[in-house]
Amino acid sequence: MLRKDHLRVSRAGGGYHPQFAGRSDRPLAARVIGVFQGHVGEQRHRLDDALDELEREADDFKLVRGFAALLEREATFETRAPLPPERVRRVAFESAEAVGAVVDGATRERAIGATADRLGADVGAVERSLYADRDVNEVLTAFDARWGPEQLVEQYNLSLAQTALFDATEVRIRSSDPKRLVSAVKRLGLLYEIRRRGGGDGGAANETPSEERVLVVTGPDALFRRTRRYGTGFARLLRSVAATAEWSLSATIDDRGTDRELRLGPEDVSVPDVEPVAEPTYDSGVEADFAARFGNLDLDWELLREPEPLAAGARAMIPDFAFDYRPAGIDDGSDHSDEDGTASPFRVYFEVMGFWTPEYVEKKLDQFGTVGDDVELLVAVDDSLGVGEEIEALDHRVVTFSGHVRVKDVVDALRAYESRLVDAAAESLPSELTPAADVIELDELAAQRGVSADALDSVSFPEHERVGGALIRPAVLDDLADEIEAGMSLSAAETVLDGYGVDDASATLSRLGYRVAWEGLSGGTVEEK
Repeated sequence: MLRKDHLRVSRAGGGYHPQFAGRSDRPLAARVIGVFQGHVGEQRHRLDDALDELEREADDFKLVRGFAALLEREATFETRAPLPPERVRRVAFESAEAVGAVVDGATRERAIGATADRLGADVGAVERSLYADRDVNEVLTAFDARWGPEQLVEQYNLSLAQTALFDATEVRIRSSDPKRLVSAVKRLGLLYEIRRRGGGDGGAANETPSEERVLVVTGPDALFRRTRRYGTGFARLLRSVAATAEWSLSATIDDRGTDRELRLGPEDVSVPDVEPVAEPTYDSGVEADFAARFGNLDLDWELLREPEPLAAGARAMIPDFAFDYRPAGIDDGSDHSDEDGTASPFRVYFEVMGFWTPEYVEKKLDQFGTVGDDVELLVAVDDSLGVGEEIEALDHRVVTFSGHVRVKDVVDALRAYESRLVDAAAESLPSELTPAADVIELDELAAQRGVSADALDSVSFPEHERVGGALIRPAVLDDLADEIEAGMSLSAAETVLDGYGVDDASATLSRLGYRVAWEGLSGGTVEEK
């Protein structure tokens, strides 16, 4: 960004039009770069004098100042003095007090001479050190610009647009990669909503190919108080917008109490060799902390970051997380509700409501009220917002937090969903089941069906026999009876059982009419009962 006094805009036609630099301004950009390069080793006031002269020659002095402001960030200034300036000044003031008020050159010389004597230095060193640490006397020791004239013009245009947008109350963005932009907005901690145009409304994510999504971001000027963090994040957003293939932006600007519209596109702003917002970060410490702690638990729920958008009336929303219920035995997201009898993953969306403005909270509540009836939504609400009961009235589950989201509260809410799923699955169990596998553990089958193992007690298995905690086809039992015989060592018998996928050796051997004669800790021998 540039400083506000560097802003160049036109208000022609009632709009708000940043005055971007063009190809014709590259020679001026090159001259400004040359001024910095030519003053390495000189004091800042000499550099400032040279830039002032260039401003007088240029058609627009603000453009020179804007280029210089960007290049100064690439410059290194240092205090160079034979003696520490602060110490020299202290001694000089003490010496001046001793010789009397400095009213002319003679008394000043006596004070400087006394200072030099006390410091054991010559008068010239005292003179050079006295005010060497003032900004104007600092020395330009290094200048290594990242940009040539063309890149400097690009950077200037980007910075000019960022400065103009700092007075925005609302920004509306259309992009060829909306989900990427939403991720950037969330990670930058900005307030936003997604408006949908065309396509259906209500229900889950049901956008049609022709549907357009408009990302609406709350500008810094709309907040109760502007914060440096929000403004900086807002400025960084333009980098991510300009890095997408196709985009357009319109903004409502508060121009000293008058609303004006600003429009930007790829022809105005590009990003010179700058990476967009990094991927791995979270939009708030609350979310990052929660994700880290939840990931350390061994649950049947898989945590997903920023799932697909949900339709919410004329808007869309991308929840912060989603939880997919994947009991043991379900390893992917495919639909297993076929002849196999396995259950499809069940999804709960999870939104964290932290520090938001009242207007943004109102919009979010409207979104929550218009998501489809088939959407399961869990909302973590900061106690300070006081809207937990309103969200529950919209038939969504709520957990409250202060400072950080308690993982236990979220797990308890997920357990309630889990219990409901297990009960529903148990009620829908048929009276008979015919698993495809020759041997299958009851726990595995229960997980595939999304029920507890106890729920299978009322089910019959006409093609299998229950043996301990497993179902085994009679043909497999016949084969085992042929291969296992009295006198075999237990380890040899277990090897045979493993070959058929049978884990419960004790129950299976008992079913075949054998028991184990134990021989201390060294093992045992299979013998007839």
